[in-house]
Order: sequence, then C-alpha cells, then structure tokens
Amino acid sequence: MKSLTKTLAIYSLVVLILAACAAPIQQVAQTPTDQPVETPPTEIRVMTHASFAVSEELIRGFERENNVSISFLPAGDTGSALNQAILTKNAPMADVFYGVDNTFLSRALEEGIFEPYASPLLTEIPPQFKLDPQNRALPVNYGDVCINYDRGFFAERGLAVPSSLEDLTLPEYRGLLVVQNPATSSPGLAFLLATIAHFGEEGYIDFWQRLRANDVMVVANWETAYYTNFSASSGRGPQPMVVSYGSSPPAEVIFAETPLDEPPTASITDPGTCFRQIEFVGILAGTQQRELAEKVVDFMLSVPFQEDMPLQMFVFPVNPNASLPEAFQKYAQIPDQPAELDPELIAANRQRWIEAWTEAVLR
Repeated sequence: MKSLTKTLAIYSLVVLILAACAAPIQQVAQTPTDQPVETPPTEIRVMTHASFAVSEELIRGFERENNVSISFLPAGDTGSALNQAILTKNAPMADVFYGVDNTFLSRALEEGIFEPYASPLLTEIPPQFKLDPQNRALPVNYGDVCINYDRGFFAERGLAVPSSLEDLTLPEYRGLLVVQNPATSSPGLAFLLATIAHFGEEGYIDFWQRLRANDVMVVANWETAYYTNFSASSGRGPQPMVVSYGSSPPAEVIFAETPLDEPPTASITDPGTCFRQIEFVGILAGTQQRELAEKVVDFMLSVPFQEDMPLQMFVFPVNPNASLPEAFQKYAQIPDQPAELDPELIAANRQRWIEAWTEAVLR
C-alpha cells in the first residue's frame, strides 16, 4: 500500500513538473504571431543642386505617410548637377532630379534624362511656368534676378534710382554696380540673359562695353558680390547696386540681427531689367521606383511643400494656392514684365554668348 501511494505521489509530481515546463513553451510559441510584421521603408533618391533646402519636419511627414526613406544627393550648382545626371543617365544615380532651370532646360530635354509624368497637380499651375509640353520637366518654383540697390545710399545723395538698363551706363552711376561673371555664377548668367533679351544679339555687347567703360565691377560669385562689394549688406562695400534676387529685400528683414521695420534694400523691377528663373523637377529615366518618384513630384507641387520653399530657398511657389510668408508679402518685389528668352535659344547659344561677353568685358 505504501508502495502504491509512493508511486502515485511520484507520478503526480512528474505530471506537475511537465505541466510547468510545457506552459512557457506554449507561450513562447504564440508570442511572435501576436506581433505585426512591419515593412521596412523603401529608399528613393533625389538629386538636387547645392542650394536645395526643405524643412526636416515636412520630409519626415512625407516619409511616414508613404513608408519611404528619401536620400537627397546634392551635386553642386545647377550646371554641375545636370552634367552628373547626363553622364550617369544609363545608370542613374537617383530616381528624381530637382533644380534644372530654364537656362539649362533644353539641354536636359535633348539628353533624354527624364520620363514624362503628367502630375494631376499640373492643373493648378499657371501656363506661363509650363515650358515642356511633354511634362518631362515640371515647374516647382521661380525667382527673379534683379538689380538690388542700397536705399540709404541713393536717399542720402538725392540720386535717382536707375529705371532701365540703359541708365546704368550714365556717368552718375559710374562704378556703382557690381555683377557676377556669367561663366561662374547663376545670377550672373541670368543678368547677361536679361541684357540679351533687352538689347538683342546685335546690341548686348555694345551695352556691356559701355558698362565696362562706366567702371562696372565684376566678381566671381553672388556671395562675394553681395557680402563684400554691396554697401547695404556689408556696410563697407563700394557698390550700392548688385545683381541679386527679388527675394533679397525680405531676406534682409528675416535675417536681421535687430528687428527692422523695412529692408535697407529694394529691387529695380522696371520692364526688361529682371530675368525670371524657373526651376523644375523630373523623374529620371530608368528609375526602379516609378510610383514613389511620382509621389515625390506630386509632393513638390503640393501646397505644403510650396509654402515651405520661400523661407528655405527664397524662391516663389508656382502653385497659386500656396500662401507667401508675411515678409514676402510686404517686401518682395515681383516684376510685371521680366525679360524672357526661349530655353532652346539659350541652349543653342549660351556658351557663345558667355565667350563673347568674356572677350568684351574681361579682356
């Protein structure tokens, strides 16, 4: 009897031990099935020029919404970035290219680096910005390259502000203008194109020779012209007029160390004195992420992105539904009649025009 009782006790103990061991095994086996499996984000690459900027919060929101990771690939200035896109078009470095402007547009289209995409948001964009009927390059923003002037300098001397390109060659403005070399500077090239649009191929060199005789100052880039030579920015520069942007006056207010009631600068926006630059985005041919690339393009044309650009890159949105920041509404000057040239004409003659300018102005 004792033997039977002992056997039953041992048997019960074994059952308890096995039950205790079995419970965790069953729990471990069930745990993974209770957790959702997350799909890792897909990477999409966007090649840009070096001046591209966008709010981090805006990008993170787009990434979350589309389960995507955006890699931005800055590739130098517009010309350098386009060269890279062309040289690698058989094995593209990116899926989307942002930043080609109307001075380089025809070259990009001739090289076939973009795939057509008729974004539904194109219906909201005014026709004057749509320069490619096949929708390979879609407009994103624009900006006007204009002569900016030091308001205090002209007011203190009772000197009238020039109201035309012709005025710049008058004796009273001798030595008062600094420009950028069009061979090395985007705004420098834009201003050269404004003079060609205004005077024609037959007259622009004569204008530049007269400007040279009036002691125009030429520097390599915008930074030197604006922050070293321009009197209103540095307070020490010898030139009270500089080739810059129509968005420079609001930038002076926004970045002022002490609050300003109005900017110390303004833009000359008389007919034909400014050149309008339009920047485009396109899907690079050969992308393996076509659907996501379309979403990136739509994102750049959407109101949130369009409203973010002015304070990031100091350009203007092409989507009229986007609101401008207060400083832009108050102080930005948009010319009614900017100078214009056909992108194909620019592409065919850009280098020849620059070489002729170099011969006339620098040698």
